[in-house]
Amino acid sequence: VEAREHVRRFHELFFTLSPDKAAIESNIGRALLMADKSALSYYKILGEKGYFTQLIAGNVIQSIRVDSIRTDFDHYPYSATTYAQQRIIRESTVTERSLITTCRLLNTVRSENNPQGFLIEDFRVTENKDMATYDR
Repeated sequence: VEAREHVRRFHELFFTLSPDKAAIESNIGRALLMADKSALSYYKILGEKGYFTQLIAGNVIQSIRVDSIRTDFDHYPYSATTYAQQRIIRESTVTERSLITTCRLLNTVRSENNPQGFLIEDFRVTENKDMATYDR
């Protein structure tokens, strides 16, 4: 239960974004405390592509709903696959996207920033594709 909650919370912080630079940096910063450099690398790639700048300039709101998290506790480090849906709200359209990610979970020390005591490593987005777009 704690492992799945750790993964769920990471995704909520990392992928729920508003068109506010301070809010983006706060959420992403909190998410990065729960993961290793693989999540930081993905964040930097998005930044280099101008994703966050476009989000702010376009007044876009992005939210995520985690549908399920499949975990394997038979082997350590544990593996997790997350199935989620993103909702991207723009001025004139709403886009629904399918998001699938994988990662491994390491046991670590519990802290205020990491109450479940796990660290996400080898974070990868394996699918992020449009499912539907409709007018607002």
